[in-house]
Amino acid sequence: MKTYFSPGTALAIVIANMIGTGVFTSLGFQLATLQSGFALIMLWVVGGVIAVCGALSYAELGAALPRSGGEYNFLGRIYHPSAGFVSGWVSSTIGFSAPVALAAMTFGAYTTSSILPDASETVRAWTERGLAVGLIISLTLIHTRKRLTSGRFQSLFTAIKVAVILVVSVAGLALVSEYQPVSLLPRPGDSAALTSSAFAVSLIYVSYAYTGWNVATYLTDELERPQRSLPRVLFVGAFGVMLLYILLNAVFLLTTPMEKMVGEVEVGVIAARHVFGQMGALFTGAILGVLLISTVSAMTIAGPRVLQMVGQDIKAFRFLATTNSDGMPTTGVLVQSGLALLFVLTATFDQVLVFAGFTLALNSLLAVAGLFVLRLREPELARPFRVPLFPFPPLIYLVLTIWTLVYVAIERPQEVAVSAVLIGLGVAIYLISRDRSADSR
Repeated sequence: MKTYFSPGTALAIVIANMIGTGVFTSLGFQLATLQSGFALIMLWVVGGVIAVCGALSYAELGAALPRSGGEYNFLGRIYHPSAGFVSGWVSSTIGFSAPVALAAMTFGAYTTSSILPDASETVRAWTERGLAVGLIISLTLIHTRKRLTSGRFQSLFTAIKVAVILVVSVAGLALVSEYQPVSLLPRPGDSAALTSSAFAVSLIYVSYAYTGWNVATYLTDELERPQRSLPRVLFVGAFGVMLLYILLNAVFLLTTPMEKMVGEVEVGVIAARHVFGQMGALFTGAILGVLLISTVSAMTIAGPRVLQMVGQDIKAFRFLATTNSDGMPTTGVLVQSGLALLFVLTATFDQVLVFAGFTLALNSLLAVAGLFVLRLREPELARPFRVPLFPFPPLIYLVLTIWTLVYVAIERPQEVAVSAVLIGLGVAIYLISRDRSADSR
């Protein structure tokens, strides 16, 4: 008898996949160009609106086109199989592998800061990478076994994550001796910050932090009653995480001097050190490191399902569809984890973050635009869920995402060029694999 992920487990995967590297690291990069407290909080509000609008759009797509694979399924069905393949290629190479690497690297950084606070740079660097590699390998072993074990592990660590964030946030606000002179409400001059290129580029960091609101669509075939449960899971996950993100960043800004966080990756540890002292920071850093386990775990569950669908559809990649006796995509997990280990050992944090954020935003942009294409081309298609207030949510998503992508292309052309090369490589691989599949028939 086939087992399924429950809606609760799916929600845990969405929340854990979203709350990870971005929210604990990106504020330091944002502060390098933005100093307005209101603008910094608005980044998370705007990012949350984008995520919720995107989640509602994906809910309709997922209910109308119920199959695992996320954008691979949507783009291939709406546009052309080549678009689906390239989307799957992007998802498998950086959509999940890069975020797994980033979350594992952050886990290593936070944990090392706690257990070896006085170590040399060389020792810290090796320890961070060693911990990141160990985490990826451990979770690979867990998620290539039973679905029940995988689901329970994910639900437990996600519950711990949400509880700890709430407790640490409340404790930080209650225990800090004096709040920072930061206004979270608008002040004169803030309107200029909201329309600046710095705000738009910072939004790509925030968008990356919200990445994962769509992750349940990668598991559609393995969900209980997907056409009914998927819309609820996507909306509740995106909206709930938005509230947590606003709270957490408000705590960072109100409790910790901006100058201490500018350009720093370990913002959570820095804030904890300022509020709780050195010992409290060591403990908090270790806890924040543990929280990232659920993030890596969620992406190790979801990402390989894209590879599995590619393997089912294209003969040249049939090996990717291999599953164990419980239906877990073992080969997909091994391939994704191998790519993540490669990122950990070869790439810098900031490059991977901007590059991955831009490419994933482009991927989701095409999927949400496909909602309009599908409504025009197939108006009679059964839609168990329809986007409320259509067409405004998908239009809001498209306009804000395009605005962000344009500014990132202007400000960070090198990362955009790498993204274009990756997409072009995906097209080439599709053409080659298609020809080989045709020759084998």
